[in-house]
Amino acid sequence: MTDRSVREAARGSGGRRAGSRLTALLGGVLPMMAALLLALAAPPASAASLTEVTNFGSNPSSLRMHLYVPDNVQERPPVLVAVHYCTGSGPAFHSGTEFASLADRYGFVVVYPSATRSGNCFDVSSPQALRRDGGSDPVGIRSMVGYVQQRLNADPDRIYVTGASSGAMMTNVLVGNYPDVFKAGAAFAGVPHSCFATTDGSGWNSACANGTVDRTPRQWGDLARGAYPGYSGPRPRMQIWHGTEDSTLRYPNFNEQIEQWTDVHGVSPTPAYTDRPQSNWVRTRYGGTGDQAPVEAVSVQGTGHSLPAGGMAARAIAFFGLDGTGSTDPDPDPDPEPDPEPEPGACRVAYTTNAWNTGLTASVTVTNTGSAPLNGWSLSFRLPAGQTIVAGWGASYSPGSGAVTARPASYNSTLAAGASVRIGFQASHTGDTGEPSSFTLDGAVCTTV
Repeated sequence: MTDRSVREAARGSGGRRAGSRLTALLGGVLPMMAALLLALAAPPASAASLTEVTNFGSNPSSLRMHLYVPDNVQERPPVLVAVHYCTGSGPAFHSGTEFASLADRYGFVVVYPSATRSGNCFDVSSPQALRRDGGSDPVGIRSMVGYVQQRLNADPDRIYVTGASSGAMMTNVLVGNYPDVFKAGAAFAGVPHSCFATTDGSGWNSACANGTVDRTPRQWGDLARGAYPGYSGPRPRMQIWHGTEDSTLRYPNFNEQIEQWTDVHGVSPTPAYTDRPQSNWVRTRYGGTGDQAPVEAVSVQGTGHSLPAGGMAARAIAFFGLDGTGSTDPDPDPDPEPDPEPEPGACRVAYTTNAWNTGLTASVTVTNTGSAPLNGWSLSFRLPAGQTIVAGWGASYSPGSGAVTARPASYNSTLAAGASVRIGFQASHTGDTGEPSSFTLDGAVCTTV
């Protein structure tokens, strides 16, 4: 794509396109009159369209690039990189999401990368992909951004990235690899940076996909920081979305991403703000309470691997600030205090809740501190009066109130010695949002932290 074609994509040629449509409509009857009517009466047509760009720079994995420049593009436009899911493509993500129509409304440019490997998944697992300028797909996407900055005079301080599934995983990778390039990211149903890492050449990591990779916030943070050693500048803000019923990239990855990016930002993993923008959304903000907090996370109850939908794209655009609204919190939370040292015991449970007027979500991390694996384990606890479980993930819960027993799913039924598993649930309450006073794992009383 030449400089001239990029400019033409921004300006368009409405008369020619409208003329061809009107001529076809008339079916060849009185073509000279049709042309005259067009010239006198037809309004100019929108010229914005998706255009493929080639030779955009270093591209070690032969990605394809498509570019959308709206008719009302800003003079110094922001750039959104929108990354598709496995089996998808840039054009499919363009036509199947709201990002292009939002670009029409607000005047930013959208870059749509297309994966070219088998299955059309992006590389988020190889050692090359997980470090800055290491090679593979992230390098090609970075080149696309550089191309748009050069050819369209894009604003380097307003570069953003979003994606779904494989694209959400790539979003996590890009904000880790290139914190000096991207201002913020929004990941729809993804996993943390480096969670999908493999060393055998495989592009699929079943343990990560199943939500069984459980690291401390500091370990996750070190993986993201390690993608660009020595970098000490500002970090991209991060928005995280996940459906509680996701069976492809399971829901525990939602909390692991929160832990990673709150640690990267040095803010508390305890929410500073919680609300419900929609009936099945639970939104939490970390390090600030404003619309553009350092980390924002939205748990979507009863939804599987089908994001974004239902206004989520517009919420991401607002988080980026591309809609001209939103506010930041000038006083982010201080560095989180270190976790207390665990006491010795056969098991250990970490239990955290996010509560609102009549409901709450609970995240439960169970660690086998014994010397033998536990097969088909069960965790028992008593909920405070008035709390009733309405949905859960990572385990089944019975009964829904009172003395509850959580039993594992098939993919996490074995808990090795020293290993941890993350489960959780959503509950209604009548005012008491407290925690269970004790937990037992296979009958053994657990230490709580």
